[in-house]
Amino acid sequence: MTHRFPIKEIARQAGLGTATVDRALNDRAHVSPQTKLRVTAAMEELKSQEAQLAARGRRLFFDFVVEAPSRFSREVKAAAEAIVPQIGTAVCRPRFLLQDVMEEEEVIAALGRIMKRGSQGVCIKARDTAKIRDAVRMLANARIPVVTLVTDIGGADRLAYVGLDNASAGRTAAYLISRTLGDMPGMVLATRSHERFLGEEEREFAFVEALARERSSLQVLAVQGGSGVDFETSKLLTKSMNDIRDLLAVYSMGGGNRSILRTLEDNGLRPKVYVAHDLDRENRELIQDRRLDFVLHHDLQLDIRNAFNAFLAYHRLSNDLFEAPISTVQVLTPENVPR
Repeated sequence: MTHRFPIKEIARQAGLGTATVDRALNDRAHVSPQTKLRVTAAMEELKSQEAQLAARGRRLFFDFVVEAPSRFSREVKAAAEAIVPQIGTAVCRPRFLLQDVMEEEEVIAALGRIMKRGSQGVCIKARDTAKIRDAVRMLANARIPVVTLVTDIGGADRLAYVGLDNASAGRTAAYLISRTLGDMPGMVLATRSHERFLGEEEREFAFVEALARERSSLQVLAVQGGSGVDFETSKLLTKSMNDIRDLLAVYSMGGGNRSILRTLEDNGLRPKVYVAHDLDRENRELIQDRRLDFVLHHDLQLDIRNAFNAFLAYHRLSNDLFEAPISTVQVLTPENVPR
């Protein structure tokens, strides 16, 4: 067994003799399985105590940098504020920079300010660009860990990704649409908020591939941009109206659903099936009014908890090795919307 504690300390914690502990640690003969379990448990207890002692009185600042419409960023802020009181190993103080649209230069400048003032971790939802990757690398080199939220950033410099399995979500959307429409030929509108969000790119690629396999009679029209903001989304979609023929379905990967529905309806279009992402306040109202058929949901609060756990493990304030689990897709209908 690997350990970093003196044998005398392990023996005292386990209530055993030092010779017995030495035999257990070195896997020698005449040591019962129960004794080995006592030694293992003692080392885990020592790790936990060490983490508590290290954390006592520590105040950690974590920064959230999120490019998203306010309807989603509000959910991120609420989730973080709900998790913070549950963290017992340190006093955590989240700081938020939340903007509907955050250009590449703004993200880089924000990360530069964070590095200058110091931080114990950055949770970021941003575009995947070469310069933003460089900024993440800069933070990592300064020993400020970065966790990506919902949409990943390329390269291995971030500490972890927390959020939805985006490829699985895309395939799920294709399954729902193909099963609902059957063999009907027509068009599917697939919308993304921005071409540089890697998570949405993963959703679209998996969706198009799975839909072609399931229903080759369906043609996909991809529309990108608008940042999920109502006016810009509507403006962009209006420009694409001449390309929309025999619309049967919508797969909205980046939000702005009220605006998308209104724009389609203003042009006399009503899809037979509409699949969206995330149970924010707007989507909750739309699915309860049966204007959305399916919402692909995941537990955002669990994602935020995983982000905090990753930071605590990085700073050795947790006695567990952290490996971020990927959130699974939950399919919501008007009949099973959670409170």
